[in-house]
Amino acid sequence: MTAALEVANLQAWYGESHILHDINFTVNPGEVVTLLGRNGSGRTTTLRAIMGLTSRRTGSIRINGAESIGLPTYKIAHLGVGYCPEERGIFSSLSTEENLRLPPGLASAGKGMSEDEIYEMFPNLHERRKSQGTRLSGGEQQMLAVARILRTGARLLLLDEISEGLAPVIVQALARMITTLKEMGYTIVMVEQNFRFAAPLADRFYVVEHGQIVETIAAPELNAKMPALAELLGV
Repeated sequence: MTAALEVANLQAWYGESHILHDINFTVNPGEVVTLLGRNGSGRTTTLRAIMGLTSRRTGSIRINGAESIGLPTYKIAHLGVGYCPEERGIFSSLSTEENLRLPPGLASAGKGMSEDEIYEMFPNLHERRKSQGTRLSGGEQQMLAVARILRTGARLLLLDEISEGLAPVIVQALARMITTLKEMGYTIVMVEQNFRFAAPLADRFYVVEHGQIVETIAAPELNAKMPALAELLGV
């Protein structure tokens, strides 16, 4: 089986700052994988490097078997990758509906979700479809940011801190969303600080420290490795 994402010997820089030092991990189709680590460990930079959003990167990043390390960001997106950054990027002057319709479909990635399918998954967005982006709550903006990616046809989703700062009821709704997407065959790589949110969702956890992966934990091993994990994360 070809991996949905295979990262090997990945190094990345912002200007002169060398952030990632030999990152290696694999995500199989339909898996949910979480990158854990303290702030500044290199988790977000890993997602950005996959998307070609760092100053420089070396190594290998294969997406469904296709090497992408030398590609510009738009061509990486065309391989079926959707990136949801922590800042969400909602256009405040556009309505929910207009934000949702804005990104073009990725012809090479397959058919994206229809608006009806999106609104079925995110009923809040249907209720607020005529509201301006600035009038949405933080949770609704997060739902819209993810929904916008699903419209494009991307099947590999890179989600950065989607639960941060949100009310528990919204976090629960996002957890249900990820469970549903996994059942539909989507592949998801999450960066998460909220371990309680990530723990029941992920098939595997990679712990990032100083720009390297220092621990790999499969979901069945989680309870046994909690003491080591708590020490690594400082919790």
